[in-house]
Amino acid sequence: MSRLISDKYREVQQQYLDRFTQLKANEEELNRIFIDIYGLQDELTPDVADKDVTVYRIIDNPNEEERKMAYVLSMRDEIVSLLSYIVGCMLGRYSPYVDGLLYAGGVWDYAAVCQRIAEGAKECDFYDDALGLFLPDKDGIVPITDDEYFADDIVSRTVDFIRKVYGADTLDKNLKFIADALGNKGDSPREVLRNYYLKDFYTDHLRTYQKRPIYWQFDAGKQDSLKCLAYLHRYDQDTIARIRTDYVHELQDRLRVQLEDAQHTAESGEGRMRTATSKRAQKLEKQLIEMGKYEEMVHHYADMRIALDLDDGVKVNYAKLGELLTKIK
Repeated sequence: MSRLISDKYREVQQQYLDRFTQLKANEEELNRIFIDIYGLQDELTPDVADKDVTVYRIIDNPNEEERKMAYVLSMRDEIVSLLSYIVGCMLGRYSPYVDGLLYAGGVWDYAAVCQRIAEGAKECDFYDDALGLFLPDKDGIVPITDDEYFADDIVSRTVDFIRKVYGADTLDKNLKFIADALGNKGDSPREVLRNYYLKDFYTDHLRTYQKRPIYWQFDAGKQDSLKCLAYLHRYDQDTIARIRTDYVHELQDRLRVQLEDAQHTAESGEGRMRTATSKRAQKLEKQLIEMGKYEEMVHHYADMRIALDLDDGVKVNYAKLGELLTKIK
């Protein structure tokens, strides 16, 4: 069994194409039957246009005409879907070792969830005991930053998922395939992934869930100092307090250290190094200002210990945390 995501993609693409081809053939055969019954050979043809076949197919890079078709997906769409699933595994909604949903409400018991995952892994032919299990984030909060400041950083956790599920020997090829499909900026696959999560992930998530997201993005602002993803069903009255103490405060400390280092390097450096580190220092200063303002908001909301009522729906509950979250336009 191949452990390359590119091979898995081609398998799925072929399955979609087979369904598309079969449905189109069936519709054209039905057309022929009705044309023959009613003697309409001189007026109608049995041909069915691709755009009128109501089943999905995957085209690597659809042209402008194909993009207008309702049932056309691209390679990027499939990789975005994979990354959405991986984020779901980080947050506890899914697990690669358990079919269907892992958790979608009720009492969250981390030990019990891990036990269920461990039992499911025994039945998976891709599980490698030497690499260990991929487990959900314990606090249910996944940070997104422009550098790797946290152990549960979204990029490092994505890489860990790909390593454990697809194998360590195919990791580099799989990361390159994902990066190429995304097409985001970056000098390495990991950098492409980071830029995708920072800039595009939540837009894609909102589109998929029709502006009723199940993963909520806490967002400090335009400087991309800190974003955190939390799963709606794992939110509790202490989630915001944990974001404040474990991520906001921690990142403020690390940014200050980074700023001091950048300022020192800028003062002692020359030429391009001095220019680059000066630019970096300016960005860090802006991020620290942004984080200071966000900390005040997070502090306010954390003290309120806001509870959600899922029966009210996503829109009503999302509004309760409005200033802290990415705005839904």
